[in-house]
Amino acid sequence: MIEQIIHSLTVPTRREILYLLRDGELTSSKIAKNFNISAPAISQHLKVLEQSGLVIVRKAGTKRYYRIRREGFGELKQFVDQFWDDSLLRLKEAAEEEERRKHESND
Repeated sequence: MIEQIIHSLTVPTRREILYLLRDGELTSSKIAKNFNISAPAISQHLKVLEQSGLVIVRKAGTKRYYRIRREGFGELKQFVDQFWDDSLLRLKEAAEEEERRKHESND
């Protein structure tokens, strides 16, 4: 699932859609008005965001309302936290190894 989330965030239009939804629910037509691309293209972007678990759609009659699914970002946060922790650990180990080598060369 994390791969799907990351993939969906690689497209600037999708990130902009999420930014628009940060304050609440919007219809697909209101979202589309913010872009110079076709309504079907916006619908496709919204579908990808929905499939990745980052947005929720609510149907009311003929309208579709989209909002951010905040829980969808939890998995991304866990991934980033783990990636960051692992990177810091590797950096710490490399620094310790370099320090050990300096001491060994001075002895």
